Amino acid sequence: MSNYLITNALIINEGVQVLGHVAINGNYISKIYNASSYPLSQKNTQIIDAKGKWLIPGVIDDQVHFRDPGLTHKGDLFTESKAAVAGGVTSYMDMPNTIPQTTSRELLNDKIKMASGKSLANFAFYIGATNDNLAELQTVDTQITCGIKVFMGASTGNMLVDDPITLDGIFRIRKLPIAVHAEDEGIIRQNLELYRKQFGDDIPMDFHPLIRSTEACYKSSSFAVELAKRHHTHLHLIHLSTAKELSLLEKPGPVKDKLITSEVCVHHLIFDDKDYADKGTLIKWNPAIKSEEDKEALIQALINDRIDVIATDHAPHTLAEKDNIYTKAPSGGPMVQHSLPVMLEFHHKNLIPVEKIIDKMCHTPADLFKLRKRGYIREGYFADLVLVDPDDPWTVNPYNILYKCGWSPLQDTYLKSRVTHTFVNGNLVYDNGIFDESIKGIAMEFDR
Repeated sequence: MSNYLITNALIINEGVQVLGHVAINGNYISKIYNASSYPLSQKNTQIIDAKGKWLIPGVIDDQVHFRDPGLTHKGDLFTESKAAVAGGVTSYMDMPNTIPQTTSRELLNDKIKMASGKSLANFAFYIGATNDNLAELQTVDTQITCGIKVFMGASTGNMLVDDPITLDGIFRIRKLPIAVHAEDEGIIRQNLELYRKQFGDDIPMDFHPLIRSTEACYKSSSFAVELAKRHHTHLHLIHLSTAKELSLLEKPGPVKDKLITSEVCVHHLIFDDKDYADKGTLIKWNPAIKSEEDKEALIQALINDRIDVIATDHAPHTLAEKDNIYTKAPSGGPMVQHSLPVMLEFHHKNLIPVEKIIDKMCHTPADLFKLRKRGYIREGYFADLVLVDPDDPWTVNPYNILYKCGWSPLQDTYLKSRVTHTFVNGNLVYDNGIFDESIKGIAMEFDR
């Protein structure tokens, strides 16, 4: 393992920008220098001159589907983590709806072992709730999982949790964040049947946000909030998609003081229902991308700290799977390689300050899940660091897309900023298009 000295960087961290230098010794940040106190050259240290670049903490994506095990024709822990580090994502939290589903302590441990040999980024895994695994959730070790995932909307296999007694039991656990996909299945089925009568299975994509409607989201989200308040349990509402749901959130403030926290995904910030005409099933997600008014409300909620985290819900499918009529095309799409550069476009357009973007993608996920020594540029913390050239334009195209599925809903999108270097635990795993695949990421630890 090499030691590194990153010099002349604009360090963006904890709400401020400062010119300085950062020394990496082994896995950790050993010293942070201001611009006027240039460090002496040290033996066996590789110097990286970052003049003109930003140095930020590694992005922590709290919601991905890397498809391993069982769905690896779409993606796997190696391919998708490789795409992640190329986009400045140094740590991720993977969802349990794989084959087999991660719904037991044994399967959770199996997944951690698998990632240890395959993933270029750091990792944690949710344990999934079902209608009959309450004992597993109650006894799971809080140090080996980021949280409990509950599908209160359609899911694969038996992961739709729709039994009120089971839900009440899950929310009594209290020892872990409960991440909820909140859509009311009854409303969705009713809406789907209505449009099926009109169009058959080939329903125009424009109706997706009417089938998976605002009402379906709000009814389920409000029920989850009611359960969380009843049992004083940390509820994390993931991939919010509507303005109406924002009324359920707490006042702006640090996540440590919140019972109800929330996340928005990149696709709900950049697309709206007008994009279905051009993108079709490529932007079919659950919850659905909704109106421009919803999109603008979500952006404003980020700025004023009603929403806490930006994530991706990275969920690759093959193009052959996506190239289907409405009822047969799966929901989800790849995003983890492009999330940071896409969000930095909001900064370049003077819509969201860069410090706010870093807070929502790096600092707050670490605070919310109580990650040990990650999410910040601090001495003694893991050296999960990213260098960004803020003015090195590029366009998303098939030649630079790294997802195993080989496509992106962002194809032909112009991006002004580019990730040039990514450090994971002090290891330079990505350097201007070159990967070091010899050292893998590690399981994240929690201060709980």
